[in-house]
Amino acid sequence: MADTNRRWLLATRPHGVIKDSDFTLAESAVPEPGPGEFLVRVTHLSFDPTQRGWLAADSYLPAVKIGEPVRAGAVGQVVKSNHPGFKPGQMVQGGFGWQEYVVSSGMTEIGPITPLFPGVTPEQALGVFGITGLTAYFGLTDLGRPEPGDTVLVSGAAGATGSVVVQVAKALGCKVIGIAGGPDKCAWVTTVAGADACIDYRTGDVAGQIKALAPKGVNVVFENVGGEILEAALMNIALKARVILCGGISSYNEEDPNAGPGIRPYMQLTLQRARMEGFIILDYMHRFAEGVQALAGLMAQGKLTTAEDIQVGFENCPATLRRLFEGKNLGKQLLKLTDPPLPVV
Repeated sequence: MADTNRRWLLATRPHGVIKDSDFTLAESAVPEPGPGEFLVRVTHLSFDPTQRGWLAADSYLPAVKIGEPVRAGAVGQVVKSNHPGFKPGQMVQGGFGWQEYVVSSGMTEIGPITPLFPGVTPEQALGVFGITGLTAYFGLTDLGRPEPGDTVLVSGAAGATGSVVVQVAKALGCKVIGIAGGPDKCAWVTTVAGADACIDYRTGDVAGQIKALAPKGVNVVFENVGGEILEAALMNIALKARVILCGGISSYNEEDPNAGPGIRPYMQLTLQRARMEGFIILDYMHRFAEGVQALAGLMAQGKLTTAEDIQVGFENCPATLRRLFEGKNLGKQLLKLTDPPLPVV
C-alpha cells in the first residue's frame, strides 16, 4: 500500500471551460480507519456532466467546497477495515471523489457505499448498472412511458445515458432516432446500439432532419443537450408527447447557464397538449435494485451493450472531465487508477 494519498482539490470555481488551474493536486498521508470505519483504495472514477454543475453552485446537492476533493462516483477495494459490514478485499462503490484513498463508515454525500454484485465489473458498476444506466431506465420508462410503435428521439445518443436509452427504447418496441456529433458516433448509435437512424447535429438543420425521419411527430423526447437541439425536438413533437429533461450539456460551460434565452417554441407544448418534465436520479434511489435487475435482464437477452471510454492515471482527472464537454467520449467516461485486486491489511 502506498504511503501517500493524492487528492484533486477544488481551487476555484470554474469559469467557462474547465482548466487544470481550477484544481490543486495535493498529497497527504494515507488515512487510518478508526473504530467502525474502513479504508478504500479507489480503482475507478466516474465522470459525468453533472459534475460541472457541482463545481459551480448549489443545486440538488451543495456545491463542492473550495479546498475539498472533487465529488465523483467511484469503485474501489476495501484494503483495511474495522467495520463488521466491510471486509478487506471487498469491491465497493460510492461517492469517493477524486482521491486515491478514503476512510468511511459506510455513507457518502451522494448515498451509501455498497458492495459490487458478483460478476459485475467496475466499469459496469459505474456505467450500465450505475447512475447513468439507471438514469436512462427510469427516465425513459417512468416519465416517458413509451408504447410499442412510439417514436423516441434521444439527444446525446452516443453518451453513457443516451446510448442506454436508445437500447431500452428499442427493446420496448419503439422506433428510435438518435442525435450525436460526428459520423463515427452516429454509426455506432445505429450499428451497435441499434437506433433506426441517427442525426449528426454538426450537419445542421436538425429540426428538418427530425421531420424527415418522423413526419408524424415524435412521441417521446429524451433530452440530454438542451439549447437549439431541444428547440428542434419541440418543433417536431406529436400529440400528447412526453419530453424528458435529463441534462443540458450544451450550457454547462456557460458563465450562467440560466442567463440565456428561453425555449422559443414552448407553445408547441400547448398546441400538442404535451408534457415536459425534469428529474433527478437520486429520487429513485429506493428503486435502484429494480432498475439493475431490468437492465441485467436486457443484457442477458443480448438487447443491451455498452461502450466505455477508459482513460488511465490519477493525474488525468481534470483532462478526463473535459473530454465530456469536448465531444471526445463515446459511451461512459471512466478513469482507471489501478487494477484490482490489491494487497490488503
